[in-house]
Amino acid sequence: MSHFRCVPIPTETARRWRETGRDDAGNALRRSVSTGTGAPCRHCLRNAAKGEEVLLGSYHLPGPTGVYWTPSPIFLHARDCAPYDGKNAIADIVRTSLVSVRAYDSQQMVLYDLGQVAEGPQADAPLARALADPRTAFVNIHTAKPGCLLCRVERI
Repeated sequence: MSHFRCVPIPTETARRWRETGRDDAGNALRRSVSTGTGAPCRHCLRNAAKGEEVLLGSYHLPGPTGVYWTPSPIFLHARDCAPYDGKNAIADIVRTSLVSVRAYDSQQMVLYDLGQVAEGPQADAPLARALADPRTAFVNIHTAKPGCLLCRVERI
């Protein structure tokens, strides 16, 4: 597989959400306590542990832009957490659910022939296929059923 990194939401976004209590659409963030499943933080790219407070809000993805742009509901730890910085490894939050691997070209257009749904533990093959294609500028990995962004993936 190409050298890659899973990209978390920007630290500035996480800080702004925590300080203002508002998401990217201006909505009040929803606070809850994690049950230990189903609350993957998009900053540290790990699942919130049971008892950890999380925030839920609408995140405005930086890409794709244009006709394929969409906001996404995401969770964020309510307390500070370090941004994910792993390289050449798929973030753990991708491994826990059915995912949709979506590749985009440099014009921000979806590459339909590279899109694939897979169980998280089997996400390596569709991601490798997308990153190996020279048309791919970046990949977004979403939960397949609700469609929430898990992380962006870029070549390094």
